[in-house]
Amino acid sequence: MKKTIGSLFFLVGVLVAAQELKTDTADVGETREIQEVVLKSQRKKQFADKAVYTFDKTALDRARYAKDLLSTLPELQLDPVANTITSTKGGTTLFLINGVEATDLQIRSVPPSEVIKVEYYDIPPARWATRADTVVNILTRSSETGYVFGADVSTALNTGFVNGSAYANYTKGKNNFGLEYSLNLRDYNDRRVNSIYDYRLNGKDSRSDENRTDHFGYTFQNLALRFTRLIPDDYAFQVKLNTDIFSRFSKGVGKSVFTQDELSEAHAMFKNNGSRYVIPKLDLYYSKKIGEKDELSINIVGSHYTTRTTETAKEWITDTGLPVYDNDMLLKAKQTSLVGELAHTHDFTAGKLSSGYRISRTSISNDLNNLTGYSQYSVNYLEQYFYSEFSGKVDKFSYRIGAGLTHIHNKSAETIFDEWTFTPKVILGYQMKANQSLRFTGSYNPVSPLSNALSSNVVQLAPNIVQRGNPFLKSQQVFANTLTYSFNNKYFDFNAALFYRYTDRVINQYYVQDGELGGYALTYENGKNGQRYGAQLTGSYKPFGSNLLVVKAVLTPTSETVRTSTGALIRNNFLGNYFVLSSEYQSFSLQYQFNMPVYSLNGAFLNTNENQNHIFVSYKHKNWTFSTGMYWMGMPSEYKTKSLPESLVDYGVHTQIMNNKSMFVLGLSYDFSTGKKTEIQRKLNNETAPAATF
Repeated sequence: MKKTIGSLFFLVGVLVAAQELKTDTADVGETREIQEVVLKSQRKKQFADKAVYTFDKTALDRARYAKDLLSTLPELQLDPVANTITSTKGGTTLFLINGVEATDLQIRSVPPSEVIKVEYYDIPPARWATRADTVVNILTRSSETGYVFGADVSTALNTGFVNGSAYANYTKGKNNFGLEYSLNLRDYNDRRVNSIYDYRLNGKDSRSDENRTDHFGYTFQNLALRFTRLIPDDYAFQVKLNTDIFSRFSKGVGKSVFTQDELSEAHAMFKNNGSRYVIPKLDLYYSKKIGEKDELSINIVGSHYTTRTTETAKEWITDTGLPVYDNDMLLKAKQTSLVGELAHTHDFTAGKLSSGYRISRTSISNDLNNLTGYSQYSVNYLEQYFYSEFSGKVDKFSYRIGAGLTHIHNKSAETIFDEWTFTPKVILGYQMKANQSLRFTGSYNPVSPLSNALSSNVVQLAPNIVQRGNPFLKSQQVFANTLTYSFNNKYFDFNAALFYRYTDRVINQYYVQDGELGGYALTYENGKNGQRYGAQLTGSYKPFGSNLLVVKAVLTPTSETVRTSTGALIRNNFLGNYFVLSSEYQSFSLQYQFNMPVYSLNGAFLNTNENQNHIFVSYKHKNWTFSTGMYWMGMPSEYKTKSLPESLVDYGVHTQIMNNKSMFVLGLSYDFSTGKKTEIQRKLNNETAPAATF
């Protein structure tokens, strides 16, 4: 252990000593240059780990707020269901304003005229690499007194679908106050589920063919209050109180035909479940300038709350009323989470050195009633992360070299997993021409199992079928490499990438014989390895050289394999795809999104991604925006799952939410701003662990 830490600090020392190279291009002089041209033309500049975008006067005048500008980037798009900006490539996207982690409403509170540029990191820096696949940083102009406020609502006319939000920011001198509220409500009474379990048990061929109709929904609310004090070139302090309020429910009734060999009988059933929690979070941030080249930052985030999850499921023989199974599960989880991070940055002539230490700890105390009776147990998840990286540039070559050390200590109800992992990362870039570049990235890092996979809980899925967690799971080890070619001009902006991802001790979900309850159990294992490789083409095409017509597309031919613990090899190939057509003319805008769902590997199953076929139109008049559209035109939202040939249980499920079919939506938005806002260049952004459910 001492040798490992010693090696890490030796590497940091070597990086610090490398001071005779040329300055990284993203310096203060570059920022001033971009500010000067922001109103003259739209442009993109590609670096080794990010692209920098500026916007022309037409785009700034047409946009309501910074969120509209983000949706014009080639690899970002507006998710109309959640009304948030997401990456067309999928994965987790983290948004920042001047380095500060920002919510969707905070992005809305930035007037377009205040945006200098947007940094799009498709290869996140070390401090965010374990939290996000993509990082988007909005850089704004200097602050002065002012205020902004706004509100919006969109709702379906014939079913329970509401997105609403309101925000307000006020700046006075060196102090800024912010308040925001958001609501997402879903209440659908016509979800149709067909599920089939086919298996052989005790020498008999058994089959359960179930058809169920559910009434389900959820309500998610977020309330946040922020105070920021900023002394330019000295220090920044921010305290944020944030509350997430969530509840969900599902009430389903149905019928099934249960067959053993040649004998069949009719069954009836109901399945009800739900969960709820209120998460209060305190987020403290402090950053201090030390001289002209150093900055020290600290971030602490803490939360304490209780999650209640219930499930009641019964199935009985229709003719006699005799029970087939009776499942009552009640889980009460008290959860305490704490994240702390300390970071230091130093600017050299050669480039920039960033180093830091982050620790996250989650403790969960469980009171559980389920099929196996009552139990009370605690679990603890601890992760420590030391990191350091240096970035610089030599002529047309740019680089970022990082070294990290990750410690995972998971204590479940039955075992302890403890492991240290060295996590290096290298990024190399070469500027071929002004609008063409070639980039390579390679990384190695551990991925800890989710809390539900480590859970000791047991729930009934169907006759003779239960689901279990596995407290003995170990973390995965992921080795990833990507080679990317980027090209952009007035009409095209796209990336072509070749990728290869190898996962050791891959976490795999599969069916096993259940010795405790009989029948089969769906559970988790550490397989031997998993591989995913292929190509990805992403970007946009503007046939007229403007936003009058924009075509965005993602095509990802992929091959994936999983080798189970028994040595069985599972294979799957698919062509991932996603398309967006958009148009902007004066105060009108139109957007159409669609895809063709494909099957991808997910443990013991092949799952389809959500189908999309959405169209939206909006009109902006002064501070008001009127919108209308239709989700899932001519089709319901649809999800399919099927088991693999290697599975002990042949399983398939087909789910359709009929309420979504051709769902017509109306929306109204109002946004007003005056002056400018105080935004701090925060270097640390953390989040506590999500709620523990099963």
